[in-house]
Amino acid sequence: MPVLKIGLLLYPGCMPAGLFAFADLLTAANRRAGELRFELCWVALDREAVDCAQGMRLNPQSPLAEAQCDAVLVPGLWADSESMLSQALAANRALIRVLGRLPRSVQLWSYCTGVSLLAQSGRLDGQGATATWWLARELLGRFPRVDWQFEQTLLRTPASATASGVSGYLPIARALIEEQLGAAVYREIAQLLVLPRPEAGTSVFRSLGLMEQSDPLLRRLQLLVEKWPARQLGVRRLADALSISARTLARRVQALTGLAVAEQVRLIKLNQAGERLILTAEPIGHISEALGYADESSFRRSFKQVTGLTPAAYRQQFRL
Repeated sequence: MPVLKIGLLLYPGCMPAGLFAFADLLTAANRRAGELRFELCWVALDREAVDCAQGMRLNPQSPLAEAQCDAVLVPGLWADSESMLSQALAANRALIRVLGRLPRSVQLWSYCTGVSLLAQSGRLDGQGATATWWLARELLGRFPRVDWQFEQTLLRTPASATASGVSGYLPIARALIEEQLGAAVYREIAQLLVLPRPEAGTSVFRSLGLMEQSDPLLRRLQLLVEKWPARQLGVRRLADALSISARTLARRVQALTGLAVAEQVRLIKLNQAGERLILTAEPIGHISEALGYADESSFRRSFKQVTGLTPAAYRQQFRL
């Protein structure tokens, strides 16, 4: 099988941690295969050193246009607002032009905010793509020719691969290693390197990460729900603990999430169960009891209603 040459793209303000982790994974895959299957090359717009995020200054091995790569991985950049993203796209116009002019045989991969560079280059037009969910409004408005599918963690086409989250390099690497060397090899590498899992279970729970929860009321509600047993999660009791009326709580949650309070509470509690199913080997009955459900059968029924999977099937599907 021919060696796959992959360019690891550096550009001003990019976050290179994912590139290093991606390189470690493919280096481990080469060692496991006993031969060179993936050749890695650090590339940039030109040969000049690149000032990356966190004060890192890195030297590319080759200009992107001259590297003759089979694929290029575009990392994310530090941007926590639409205005910062716009500034980054403007600052990298020259690089974006080069990305757009690469031969169509070169696959372009990216994750998180880096997907915006690929979209700006035009190389995602007419294709399915995903990115970090908080970018959805900006990307939908700016790039209407892309078939955005933000509910997907990873989306691959013959010409591209895009993933959500700052750790989006991981599902890209996983898909690549499994395709080239098999799923068993990836599992062995993941266990050896003690990797985090590449996806946060089903997309039903995607909006529940506290790091992504910007509204103070929703953060306080989530912390309470995670702390209290499921059988004690009445709306009035939660409202009293939050020092607001039940009516105000219902109105605010509906406005912020589009869900009734009871439904939001159920999602939060079941997300806790989903985390335990993925990250531990606890029996399902123990998880149900620990989280305060009235009985195991009602827990199983509620979990399947929300996720479409039984707890056992969920554990089997989303564990490494």
